[in-house]
Amino acid sequence: MHEPSSLPVIVIDDEPHLRITAAQTLELAGYTPHCFETAEQALDALPAHFPGVIVSDIRMPRMDGMTLLRTLQKQDPTLPVILITGHGDISTAVEAMRAGAWDFLEKPFAGDRLLDVVRRGLEKRQLSLENRRLKAELEAQQAALGPRLVGRTAAISRLAAMIQRISQVEADVLVFGETGTGKDLVARAIHERSHRRHAPFVAINCGAVPESIIESELFGHEKGAFTGAVERRIGKFEHADGGTVFLDEIESMPLALQVKLLRVLQERAVERLGGNQPVTLDIRVIAATKIDLKAAAERGEFREDLYYRLDVVTLPLPALRERREDIPLLFQHFAVVAATRSGLEAPPLDSHDTAILLAHDWPGNVRELRNLAERYVLLGAAFDYRLGALLEGASDDTAEAGLAQQVELFEKSLINQALSRHQGQVTTVCRQLDIPRKTLYDKLKKHGLKADDYRHKAPP
Repeated sequence: MHEPSSLPVIVIDDEPHLRITAAQTLELAGYTPHCFETAEQALDALPAHFPGVIVSDIRMPRMDGMTLLRTLQKQDPTLPVILITGHGDISTAVEAMRAGAWDFLEKPFAGDRLLDVVRRGLEKRQLSLENRRLKAELEAQQAALGPRLVGRTAAISRLAAMIQRISQVEADVLVFGETGTGKDLVARAIHERSHRRHAPFVAINCGAVPESIIESELFGHEKGAFTGAVERRIGKFEHADGGTVFLDEIESMPLALQVKLLRVLQERAVERLGGNQPVTLDIRVIAATKIDLKAAAERGEFREDLYYRLDVVTLPLPALRERREDIPLLFQHFAVVAATRSGLEAPPLDSHDTAILLAHDWPGNVRELRNLAERYVLLGAAFDYRLGALLEGASDDTAEAGLAQQVELFEKSLINQALSRHQGQVTTVCRQLDIPRKTLYDKLKKHGLKADDYRHKAPP
């Protein structure tokens, strides 16, 4: 079966007039019906990752509807199956629902009833396939080199290109970004894409280590170097030999220690406390900060010579509010991660939820969004919480951005989600958004989107 231009529906019934009537109803509604007389014929024609739903009579010769349902449940438990029961056959309908049927239709049924059940089934199917695709991406990400940046905005595309370029050359890097923008992720991405990926990645939070022991933590010490030094200790820099040292919140490093760090960066060697022999190091240093280090140096709060030594390559990370179009995609990504980890289903976002996400200011950036997605998965379905109730400071009121800007962002986000969900199938996207093809193409051009960028193979 070739890939249909609109969402497909398989109809199975041994009565020709029912097949014809159902097909006409579905075609008039914009669906693509595929009719079969027997369940065996339908199974033989059913493709892998079928994007539609199945409507089947229960009472048929040879393989009946219940046997078909159980067979399909083994092949793909998320495939919606709608069974047709005889008039007044309530016990059969109950049995079908218990066996995993999505819904049932009682003969004789109206066309509106058929379309309503099919529409809801297709929505569930599209969500299931989208979650399956995202899970496959997660698995591929785990097998790939380093963490993956999620997003399609120009800012993220530029950042990904810079990370790929920087990882292939030997240079210390300064990562600059607000809290929660993913500085640790970027550092790990550089390390995992470099030739150092098989050596240690050592992360040090300069603001979390007590000043009294930070020098010993970084550089190590010899036995007897100070009271309590009962044996030699290898420091973080020495432990990272051959790999990468990530200095997070470097603005918190004491000024006295910055002098020694500068020497390490210049000489690529470290002396343990209490020792006299330098230990040669083969390391790359990635430092991260949430403040303007140059301005801090001008105020005397950070060593100017260290700043210029670190400022070989600077990677600025965009705040989440600067790439709002990525917010729904990121949220969905984090929701699938949380759902996979917890064995739950990631709940879908409706237009109201999307508007709340786009209107929020996100002071905690990606970290705040990830935490919200996890709360939504864990609490939203169980306690019937709406997204706004889980987001601190969320409001249904208009955000500070102008109305025109919010409308533009919301429109682009909805088109982006539809293209992603339907893998760039323009006809299906037009049908979901209820707009003509020319209108969609005009909006794609306006927002700098291309349907081809969303077309990919189905997950294995």
